[in-house]
Amino acid sequence: MGSSAQIEDVVVVDIEKKAEEPNEWSEWVLNAPEPPSLWHELAGSVSNTISRYQGKASGPRSQSGPKIMVSFLQAMFPVLGWGRNYSAISFRNDLLAGLTIASLCIPQGIGYATLARLDPEYGLYTSAVPPLIYAMMGSSREVAIGPVAVVSLLLSSMIQKLIDPSTDPLGYTKLVLTATLFAGIFQAAFGLLRLGFLLEFLSHAAIVGFTAGAAIVIGLQQLKGLFGFQRFTNKTDVVSVTMSVRESLDHPLQWNYLNVVLGCSFLILMLISRFLGKRNRKLFWLPAISPLASVVLSTLIVFLTRADKHGVNIVKHVKGGLNPSSVHLLELNSPYIGEVAKIGLVASVIALTESVSVGRSFASMRGYHIDGNKEMVSIGFMNIIGSFTSCYVATGSFSRTAVNVAAGCETAGSNIVMAITVVISLLCFTKLLYFTPTAILASIIISALPGLVDFNEAYRIWKLDKLDFLACAGAFFGVLFSSVEIGLLVAVAISFTNIIMISIRPGTETLGRLPETDWFCDVHQYPMAVKTAGVLIIRVKSALLCFANANFVTERIMKLITDEEEEEEANENEGDTKRTIQLVIIDASNLMNIDTSGIASLEELHKSLVSHGKQGVSQLAIANPRWQVIHKLKAANFVRTIGGRVFLTVAEAVGCKLDPV
Repeated sequence: MGSSAQIEDVVVVDIEKKAEEPNEWSEWVLNAPEPPSLWHELAGSVSNTISRYQGKASGPRSQSGPKIMVSFLQAMFPVLGWGRNYSAISFRNDLLAGLTIASLCIPQGIGYATLARLDPEYGLYTSAVPPLIYAMMGSSREVAIGPVAVVSLLLSSMIQKLIDPSTDPLGYTKLVLTATLFAGIFQAAFGLLRLGFLLEFLSHAAIVGFTAGAAIVIGLQQLKGLFGFQRFTNKTDVVSVTMSVRESLDHPLQWNYLNVVLGCSFLILMLISRFLGKRNRKLFWLPAISPLASVVLSTLIVFLTRADKHGVNIVKHVKGGLNPSSVHLLELNSPYIGEVAKIGLVASVIALTESVSVGRSFASMRGYHIDGNKEMVSIGFMNIIGSFTSCYVATGSFSRTAVNVAAGCETAGSNIVMAITVVISLLCFTKLLYFTPTAILASIIISALPGLVDFNEAYRIWKLDKLDFLACAGAFFGVLFSSVEIGLLVAVAISFTNIIMISIRPGTETLGRLPETDWFCDVHQYPMAVKTAGVLIIRVKSALLCFANANFVTERIMKLITDEEEEEEANENEGDTKRTIQLVIIDASNLMNIDTSGIASLEELHKSLVSHGKQGVSQLAIANPRWQVIHKLKAANFVRTIGGRVFLTVAEAVGCKLDPV
């Protein structure tokens, strides 16, 4: 108790010394120039968006016309930059990596096309043209482009509600291609307008939960192909799928055990190869080539044994040849155009989130940075052109990208090699897929699903942030028990609710001085921090004081004052000298902006303090206000209202002279 009193006496003496010094720092705050206006900031944002690409393209203004054109083309097509320094060693590494991911992409592409309820060739089309476009325009050296499971499920689950693919396959295909066009337009617009921040509303935790839920739904859906069920539900929720599986199993005539034996045998082999590849990095090629090897071996088995005549379901005809034009299939006058645009928007967000996050992860591992907005533009144009060439939504695949990196890729040239390999397969080998069993395609998709369910990451989210885990769980159970779109909606709703709760109920901190310093910190986080006698220092944990949280903040401040005085009264009863709150300092260093409601709440707080201070002296001071905040406080004459008590630092505010009431 004695040492505490000595420290307080030292602080009081320090306050008195500082009060005699000239208030020069406060003048710096009060005489700051006016901040940029709203219109100036908007114009600057648009100008930066345009000049960013223009600046990269034009370079020095002294450049000649041809050089400016070359710079512009290099900015739009990074291949012109890395292609000039392309070496034989890089080509060898990219060739090996491209052939490796092609062996994985071809069977996965066929499987994902069936998951999207499209003909098998559409998976190969989507593995041919989009990788070529991305290799020209993309900035990531590692991302492997093609169809992915989650987007395939999303398209099939949402579009089949408009048109049933079993009754009108052509109409269904038209809507898928139209949704791909809209997805590309949205993606390119996000990048050109620099709206990538919108993707952040779908948080990392929500993506983890959504992906895990989608993986389980995909796995259950693939039981149809694995068992060869003749009848199966079109719904994606786990209850409907489980009931459909049970009903089908109760009717032996609707499925064949040979499909199960064949599919499960190769599924076990692929899972073993995946396990060995993880245990030994030198065997990275084993899980990459096992799907293609499974297709070749199973096709050969069915062909030699004619198992298709004994109940084994096969792919049958796969259309060969180069990607045909699909411009005439785009349904821009469809009565479902609004719904298709919404589906395209959802698909664009999911595809961008996966591709950009994958690209950034591997770019950071290799020590370079990719521009997220530039990635959005390249992926957008890739899907726009893809919709013209019979491709559905393509994006970066984490599993194929991991294989691409493990195989030693150096540039996006591996995508070119993969695309050429797929084109050769379309031209020469599609007839060989006639006897490929559908159970193998189902097993290939199932074998890729364990990588989508990340229990460790979910547990990590649970340990770090319970509200984030709530968004993760909401997305997971929403997809699992309702639908893909409901899962996304629940995840976004929980994320928004979290943001709103933090915004409208921000916390406050009571600050104290660290011994022998001028630093003021939260007394709860730093128990050694000492409160200044007669002064209450409060910091608001919010970047904005606005209509949504202003009243809550002022009520919290008044409650802190009451609690502080009750504590002082208790100390007086114990024999200490009573010191009422003479000065309330608001540390505004966290506040980036304030609106009229926030200013009105500060005025009400000041009036309450003046009224409260009739028993003593109770005044308000502002420390370290940001540019926009001090500008608005001056414009509202609030600075004059509080007697000009605005300071650069909390230490300076503590040392200010108090005006008599």
